[in-house]
Amino acid sequence: MTLGSGGSSVVVPRNFRLLEELERGEKGIGDGTVSYGMDDGDDIYMRSWTGTIIGPHNSVHEGRIYTLKLFCDKDYPEKPPTVRFHSRVNMTCVNHETGVVEPKKFGILANWQREYTMEDILTQLKKEMSAPHNRKLVQPPEGTFF
Repeated sequence: MTLGSGGSSVVVPRNFRLLEELERGEKGIGDGTVSYGMDDGDDIYMRSWTGTIIGPHNSVHEGRIYTLKLFCDKDYPEKPPTVRFHSRVNMTCVNHETGVVEPKKFGILANWQREYTMEDILTQLKKEMSAPHNRKLVQPPEGTFF
């Protein structure tokens, strides 16, 4: 996020940006089917996060609750976080062995911009679950993990 007018802009420091994201994640997002927060409130570097997605209606994911881990390295938000499903899921952008969302196969990570947030990632993953190429994929039994 940058602030300013004219030709000048101010880059919001990493920790301020993450505090904004934490506040938004804790308030709940939209219809409540996507949420996120920090793993450890004592982590002063704010690196490790947990996300939750409730599967979209009219898909093989409907009603399922998926948990993910997001890791914001020191380069975040200049570079995207690493994203890994903890819950087993069958999607074309997710490595079937590790649960890692593969950046080259997931547009928002492949074309990362500083303005994007963890909320954007989770929202896009939920949309991806409803995409035609993922809609009908057979899913692992509910409650299984990587």
